[in-house]
Parts: sequence; structure tokens; C-alpha cells
Amino acid sequence: MRCPKCGSRDDKVIDSRQSRDSSSIRRRRECLKCKYRFTTYEEIERSDLRVVKRDRTHEPFDRRKLAASIAKAFEKRSTSLLTLEEMVDEIVHELETSGREVPSLVIGAKVLEKLRGADEVAYLRYASVHQRFEDVDQFVDAIHTLGRRIKPNALQRELFPPETAQTESHAAAAGSRDVANKNHGRV
Repeated sequence: MRCPKCGSRDDKVIDSRQSRDSSSIRRRRECLKCKYRFTTYEEIERSDLRVVKRDRTHEPFDRRKLAASIAKAFEKRSTSLLTLEEMVDEIVHELETSGREVPSLVIGAKVLEKLRGADEVAYLRYASVHQRFEDVDQFVDAIHTLGRRIKPNALQRELFPPETAQTESHAAAAGSRDVANKNHGRV
């Protein structure tokens, strides 16, 4: 290992520990020439996972790209970095056990599945990009789909409180819903 300060290759390991998630080993090293201390991480080299894009091109799987897209969905939401990392770890583990080539649609579906249980707003943000929403109607349909499911997280607020849902059902029964012309309040 080359010293990041002086470039010498002579060092000694002072301390070795497993990381919190036991997926890597953290080593504290000391350069024998300049006495500078630095940290290195040792991980298992995983098989080359490849992503098949929508246009059928292939590219190497990039964990950072996955983490960045999930973090973007959670932007300005109260979610810990640890929760995001756990979500990424679970998705990567599922992908690695499924084969060497994974379609990007499968990756997106796994992300949506995790986001749906964690945060509905993050789910909608990610779904709008992954499923390529083109208008407000697709957002409204996705929100209605979320509103019909049973929530696993009791602390998460409902998108549509019960009184709003009842008002909508009465309006629909009165015949005011025109499926062919969904304007959703737009003129």
C-alpha cells in the first residue's frame, strides 16, 4: 500500500476491524518512512454485474449511481443516511444473487418496491422518472394507487385523509367523473 503523504510502499498495519455491516475490513496503517497514519478498506471483489439499459446497451453496474438516484428521491425528506445505505445494500444484494446481467427495469422495480414501504413522496419522485410520467394524470393515478394500499408504517401520514376519500367517492357516484377528459383542476 502506497502512503498518501510521501508515496512510500513501506507501512505496517496498526489495527484491523470489520465494518459495521461486516462487508469489509477497515485497516489503520502507519507509514514507516514519514509516520503518517491512514485508513484502508478491504472488500470482497464481486462478480461483474452488468446492467441492460432500455435501449439494449450494456454498462457495468455502478452502486454509486443507484445510491445517488435513491438519495435524489429522498432529497429534502427526513430520512437518515443509514436508512439509505441499508436500502442500497439490500437492493445490491438482491441484484447480485439474481445473475450477471440485470435489466434496468428490474433495478427500478426493486427500488420502487423499497421506496413504497419507506416514503410515499420519495416513491412518487422516483416513479415519475423511472416510469417516465408525461403529465399530471399519471401522477394522480400513482397517488390514487398509493392511497388504496394498506400502509406498513403506522408513523407515515396518509396522502388522502378519510374525509377527502369519502368526498371523492360521493362525487364519483354523482357522475361528475369523466374518465375521457381528466383535467384535475386544470383549465
